[in-house]
Amino acid sequence: MKIFLDTANVNEIKEGVALGVVDGVTTNPSLAAKEKKPFRPLVEEICSIVPGDVSLEVVATDFEGMMREGRHWAELHKNIVVKCPCTWEGLKATRALTNEGHRVNMTLVFSPTQALLAAKAGAKFVSPFVGRLDDIATPGMELVADIVQILDNYDYDCEVLAASLRHPMHVVEAARVGAHIGTMPYAVFQSLVKHPLTDIGLKKFLEDWEKAKKEMGAKAAP
Repeated sequence: MKIFLDTANVNEIKEGVALGVVDGVTTNPSLAAKEKKPFRPLVEEICSIVPGDVSLEVVATDFEGMMREGRHWAELHKNIVVKCPCTWEGLKATRALTNEGHRVNMTLVFSPTQALLAAKAGAKFVSPFVGRLDDIATPGMELVADIVQILDNYDYDCEVLAASLRHPMHVVEAARVGAHIGTMPYAVFQSLVKHPLTDIGLKKFLEDWEKAKKEMGAKAAP
């Protein structure tokens, strides 16, 4: 499973990419607004850091607006994937942008039927939102599993990008059900590395090593 960071923070992206395991980035208008920077220079900087795909979301809700914004962002850098919401107009824009050779990530997907239509419209990625479904007592990961199976049944050239992953178990479950990509906040990404037994084990190894060095030093002394 590929790992994406769901952020527009340049420092977080640099740290994640430096680790060598981050494959791409997803952003949205809310994340970009938090950075309080001019958007185009921010996007250009992100694309210069990330080795893989960078999803940028349109803010228009009409077909013409989505097309205008989608073309603009897609032409800015080869790694940019245009994010369109799963609406009537968004599906139309997805088909049109795809026909022009641009890659689309259909976002805000909350049902298998939405994902099926997105794939049929030519979306390269479909993004079911796990955490937001969990918030309303609906099992979000079941949706991911359903979409993976449906797209696999018909061999669509469309990857399942599990979004709104809130904690490490979401990441584990997404990998288990076969999501092609998991995107997560930087804090969740950091938590994937951590385990208390790793810390305890490392502390014990270092203590034993220091003890051994002292004993060897004492034996060597005249």
